[in-house]
Amino acid sequence: MNQLRDALLWCLDPMQWNGPTGIGARLLEHLGYTVLALILASAIAIPAGWWVGHTGRGRGLAVAISGAARALPTLGVVTLMALLIGIGIAAPMTAFVILAIPSILAAAYAGVEAVDRQIIDAARAQGMTGAQMFTRIEVPLGLPPLIGGLRSAALQVIATATLAAYVGAGGLGRYLFLGLKTQDYAMMLGGSLLVVVLAIALDAVFAGLGWATVPRGVRVARRGQST
Repeated sequence: MNQLRDALLWCLDPMQWNGPTGIGARLLEHLGYTVLALILASAIAIPAGWWVGHTGRGRGLAVAISGAARALPTLGVVTLMALLIGIGIAAPMTAFVILAIPSILAAAYAGVEAVDRQIIDAARAQGMTGAQMFTRIEVPLGLPPLIGGLRSAALQVIATATLAAYVGAGGLGRYLFLGLKTQDYAMMLGGSLLVVVLAIALDAVFAGLGWATVPRGVRVARRGQST
């Protein structure tokens, strides 16, 4: 309990929030790493997942890639990228993108595949083209699962982003490695608590987005079924 109290006092100390190495700056760095990794991973995984879900082609390959990437050891990937690219943010960012792609890819194609085929048949009967069915039906109805995939990827990247400090970058991981080096356990635990708080806050944001992307008619139907 004393260590937890000391960690909370460290987090709430105004002196710890000042300057380029303060908590505020490290929080922004950590959040920036997460958002950038999600953007880069989404640029790769979402188009690929939508293509797989819409055409039905390459699903086995997508599943294999997702499963293999999930099995990669996080620290090993960061270390390997650092050896190949060098010290700095490029190496861990590459690792974060690789680790974020599986959840987003799986959610993208699963969301499109989950669309009721009767809806697709009805749209085709009305004369919609493949592109129209994709943009007007499959993508909107597949958004909630996609947001869920982004939510899962964001939580994974937030936790993994602490390892950016391992190869000379910033973020909240700085406090963990510096605290370990100096045996400042209040700093270590405080840094961990900040990562947890940031993860909870971002998870709440994605939960709200997931609710907002569910079509209004579907929400009404679900409420009717629950009553």
